[in-house]
Amino acid sequence: MCFLGFGSYFCYDNPAALQTQVQRDMKVNTAQFMALYAWYSWPNVVLCFFGGFLIDRVFGIRLGTVIFSIFVCAGQVVFALGALFNTFWLMEVGRFIFGIGGESLAVAQNTYAVSWFKGKELNLVFGLQLSMARIGSTVNMNIMGWIYSRVQDLLGYAGPSTLGLALLIGGVTCLFSLGCALILAYLDRRAEKLLCKEQGKTGEVIKLTDVKDFSLSLWLIFVICVCYYAAVFPFIGLGKVFFIEKFRFSPQEASAINSIVYIISAPMSPVFGLLVDKVGKNIIWVLCAVVTTLASHIMLAFTFWNPWIAMCLLGVAYSLLACALWPMVAFVVPEHQLGTAYGFMQSIQNLGLAVIAIAAGMILDTRGYLFLEVFFSACVCLSLLAVVMLYFVNHLTGGDLNWSAKKRAKLQKAAASEKES
Repeated sequence: MCFLGFGSYFCYDNPAALQTQVQRDMKVNTAQFMALYAWYSWPNVVLCFFGGFLIDRVFGIRLGTVIFSIFVCAGQVVFALGALFNTFWLMEVGRFIFGIGGESLAVAQNTYAVSWFKGKELNLVFGLQLSMARIGSTVNMNIMGWIYSRVQDLLGYAGPSTLGLALLIGGVTCLFSLGCALILAYLDRRAEKLLCKEQGKTGEVIKLTDVKDFSLSLWLIFVICVCYYAAVFPFIGLGKVFFIEKFRFSPQEASAINSIVYIISAPMSPVFGLLVDKVGKNIIWVLCAVVTTLASHIMLAFTFWNPWIAMCLLGVAYSLLACALWPMVAFVVPEHQLGTAYGFMQSIQNLGLAVIAIAAGMILDTRGYLFLEVFFSACVCLSLLAVVMLYFVNHLTGGDLNWSAKKRAKLQKAAASEKES
């Protein structure tokens, strides 16, 4: 189950691991290069609302997971063929197909987890899934450059053919994940027969009319999410060349430092998940994460200090934010609107990532890395402003977002005993 998303996370950041090679071999500028990330995000602006529906009502969890895995494989193959034939628009089509499968596969993975582990070690399972995804991203960052060099040695020249073959080799991980999807389908079907259990469902009911009932707190959570991730993922997408140019790192060192955010988040996500569960005070944790991220971007922009410090801080902050921000949605939305709220949050996150990816590429082409870092810092500042507003809105409306875990458990206990009496 944990390996289900390994291939899609490995291949998602293929462009980042091979930024220099893609731009040189395909003769594209940074804005066109970042469009490869935007094309991944565009289908998910809409699909986030339908992924759960397709799994619940149309395909079922088993067939749905296999179909989404096939989309991921097909997208990676088309992406690689685009490079082989020196046709950049075909690479963009490949990323679009890849995007159709990628996010929906994550929804299917979560559905399997809830179906098998609900009421048991669910938080731990979610933490392990995230860790495995991050390991996929890390392996990609550190191995794709090496694969490209080996293919270049074999062919005797660098160019679109070398790039295409390297991407096809990377696509083997998607086949591995498809194999996992088929094995999971078999195991789930067997469990259904032996244990007479129902096939897993997402439980998501998406009703777009619910959007008008969203509270101000929820809209602020959306703003924090979009502005924060816009300063992390596009930065990692462009990070490798940044470290080579500003800090004079070798390509291997640049790949290593660019993947440190994922390396840190693999073991830290389950740890921070437990910590936030035990302590509560979600808004304070989110505030700490955003301030730390702002500090790391300012260090990268305006100093020549060892960038390992800033990137390690960014890794810790990124892990902490994910554990504290996403569960907050469940505190401000009634249960029947959860599917819509999470779908909407993912949708605008993807819209933000698509727009910011293209904007980041254009800024880099016209103004350079300093302006780009200032731009990312401004995104984090907007996120910080939204956190501060959320703190006061929550305080003034008597919300429960900043309760300690003890207080929350006490009040839930009291509510439960009231119901019984």
